Amino acid sequence: MDMITNLAVGLATWAIPIFIAITLHEAAHGYVAYKLGDNTAKLAGRLSLNPMRHIDPFGTILLPIILLLLGGVIFGYAKPVPVNARNFKNPRGHMAIVAVAGPLSNLFLALVGGLLIYTAAIVPDFLSTWWVTNLSNFIFINCLLVALNMLPLPPLDGSRVVSGILPEPLARKYNRIEPYGILILVGIIFILPMAGRIVGFNFDLARVLVLQPAQTLYDGVLTILGFGV
Repeated sequence: MDMITNLAVGLATWAIPIFIAITLHEAAHGYVAYKLGDNTAKLAGRLSLNPMRHIDPFGTILLPIILLLLGGVIFGYAKPVPVNARNFKNPRGHMAIVAVAGPLSNLFLALVGGLLIYTAAIVPDFLSTWWVTNLSNFIFINCLLVALNMLPLPPLDGSRVVSGILPEPLARKYNRIEPYGILILVGIIFILPMAGRIVGFNFDLARVLVLQPAQTLYDGVLTILGFGV
């Protein structure tokens, strides 16, 4: 029973932060798109802060659990918010703004999580450790989502920013990567590290491209808020 209880507590300290982080990330995309003239997300009910509106059964629930059990990188994803760039006055520029809204919402949440650590002093002793662990995971998950989503790999948010900056002919060529983007990401996060372990080389690009920037951002958030690291 203790093992089951510990597993449930461990899952909760990751599941709650992931649900909140992903929900706000997707809702931010939809809200900014709506303010810029596209009501597609609003009509689909995706401006809601109800996590059930954004949950993807595999990406939001099963994948984080599998990664936690395997001891790997803990992350997940929600159902993408529908956006119709043709409704924008400046389709490429406004699409870049919509894209960056998600990571910015996660950065904001990371800062909020850091501020909430100060409430640990008023939390009952039996909840204190669980509360601080949740907040620490919450900050890191949000920093991880910032680092991951800002990778310039279609269809991640960072690619929308790059696409909005590039001259249109180059942007069209760049966006052709999108059908293969998720496969490339899976290769970077899972396949390359596994291949590296087999052949005895370090191919852990995910650590260099995602985990290290996320850790740097995490340390920076805590430092800014007065928690020396």
